[in-house]
Amino acid sequence: MSSQALSPDAARSSQGRRAAATVDARQVANLWWLWLVTGIAWIIAALVVLQFDAASIKTIGVIVGCMFIFAGVQQLTLALIGRGWLWAVVAGFFWIAGVVCIVNPEETFAGLADTLGFLFAIVGIWWTVEAVISQSEGGLWWIGLIAGILMFIIAFWVAGQFFIEKAYTLLVFAGMWALMKGVSDIVRAFAVRSLRTGG
Repeated sequence: MSSQALSPDAARSSQGRRAAATVDARQVANLWWLWLVTGIAWIIAALVVLQFDAASIKTIGVIVGCMFIFAGVQQLTLALIGRGWLWAVVAGFFWIAGVVCIVNPEETFAGLADTLGFLFAIVGIWWTVEAVISQSEGGLWWIGLIAGILMFIIAFWVAGQFFIEKAYTLLVFAGMWALMKGVSDIVRAFAVRSLRTGG
């Protein structure tokens, strides 16, 4: 039975699905520049954050809020292109955190610094879950798993620090997070662009 040829209707249906998938891939590939723009924005945010000191708490609170909102937009985009509802839920949490940061930047900065160990633990959980979910796609999923485990270690270390050290750690973490997101988005932009040009 398995060696029999497909019926003409089944063959046409199969070709139609392949053609639709090719069109969807081309449409996504044509938007490669969005990843490039967001990557550059993340790198600029990283440079701004890493140049501030603890006296610029209000500005840092707003920048961290914007970073959360941008991360939420990216997670929602992943949900809309078929990654699943979990990405949309995470986008919602990022947006809530971003709005709270922008509305009360000083209090938010102090609260973030005070609960930094807990926040790092949540990030570690998400990175680990994302890596396990992405395992079936192959590639470099294990980097996310290692990053999640390292984030757990950092979470326990930060939990034992004084407030001033936590505040500086928050600044460094926000800057490094933005820098890593920027670099990964730029790399993703050129990977998506190569799909459009056929390699």
